[in-house]
Amino acid sequence: MDVTIEPHPLSGTVPAVASKSVAHRLLILAALADGTTDIDCNTTSKDIEATVRCLEALGARIARTRLGFRVRPIPRDASGTPLPASGATLDCGESGSTLRFMLPVAAALGSPCALDGHGRLAKRPLSPLYEELASHGARLSQKGVLPLRVEGDLAGGTFDIPGDVSSQYVSGLLMAAPLIPGGVRVRVSEPFESRAYVTITTDALRTFGVDVRVTHEQADDASFELFEVAPQAVRTPGTVAVEGDWSNSAFWLAAGAIAGPVSVTGLDVRSPQGDAAIVTVASLLGARTRTEGGGATTERAALRGRTVSVADIPDLVPPIAAMAAYAQGKTRITDAARLRLKESDRLETVRAAIACMGGDATVEGDDLLVRGTGSLPGGVVDAANDHRIAMMAAVCAAHAQRPTTIRGAECVAKSYPTFFDDFRSLGGVVRESE
Repeated sequence: MDVTIEPHPLSGTVPAVASKSVAHRLLILAALADGTTDIDCNTTSKDIEATVRCLEALGARIARTRLGFRVRPIPRDASGTPLPASGATLDCGESGSTLRFMLPVAAALGSPCALDGHGRLAKRPLSPLYEELASHGARLSQKGVLPLRVEGDLAGGTFDIPGDVSSQYVSGLLMAAPLIPGGVRVRVSEPFESRAYVTITTDALRTFGVDVRVTHEQADDASFELFEVAPQAVRTPGTVAVEGDWSNSAFWLAAGAIAGPVSVTGLDVRSPQGDAAIVTVASLLGARTRTEGGGATTERAALRGRTVSVADIPDLVPPIAAMAAYAQGKTRITDAARLRLKESDRLETVRAAIACMGGDATVEGDDLLVRGTGSLPGGVVDAANDHRIAMMAAVCAAHAQRPTTIRGAECVAKSYPTFFDDFRSLGGVVRESE
């Protein structure tokens, strides 16, 4: 689907969609729990549905309810040991989170299965998670080729993960840990990037009654954060809620900073989600911002270029780049190497989107440099099958001088199927075509 957006500034109020980061974790733990869990989740997406599909393949029964999901866990034997379906194929779609979470969980469950996927998923890295699982007894088929077959008995012990790779490896191991005999120690070297995502995981584990011990360790002039989980029951809380998503809300808050005002409701301002930093970044660039108990608001002021490190907030690069394109002066977005390994090479596709709309952006090593002039002419943008590129382009297009066409805009369904409905509710003018 292509969309053409006529210039019309966005303003008003929109509710946040459910956090897919939180939803993934709650769904997985509910499937491993000792009883039925009701998950309040006001929206879904292709990535969330991928995790649901994988858990159902393993034997969990998950029903859509008026409020979200009802999860009946994977069946258990008389001793309480989960009995997943043998030989199941887990279709992860294009969700990197689903693959990286389900791989250690599947290995811990012990029944042979295969993890499959589509798009760029096979090319997205799994090291060193793959090697750590193999060294602890999992038998895995060739890395980088899907379907990835998993079998064997995963043993406990210490799993070493560098702090500058995907935090999803740590989260996947922690969610698998209660199932693994002998206990698990996940040792993460400092500096620990994207630490906030692991906080989401430990919070979710504690919600399900899992005790997680977090300490620091010093060895050979190196520092580590150590997570320890003993074998234990995963206990259903009965009902649990998925909070609003800061990552997707960041696009509306970027729109508010460009023109606005825009308010997003249903956000926890005390959330562990790292992408809540969008309010701080918008303020750094000069926008007027405020947060309240149930949401956040941004409003245009004189935006100015700044230097912003995204080591802990890589998913915020597209909305930050949108604001930078409408700022005056240079914005340097640093520490962005991991963007090359997203649904697209996101450093390059963000640059290309801005350039296609008449802006000035270049990639310099692992940095993105945006030279803002306060406006964009408009143009034709290829979304590159990347939901965040499509959303960034739409926000930029609303404030451009001329209409903008976004090719392949249907990819927003990966995380935000109702994005263009909410875009219209804020005054956006959009026309769809096949």
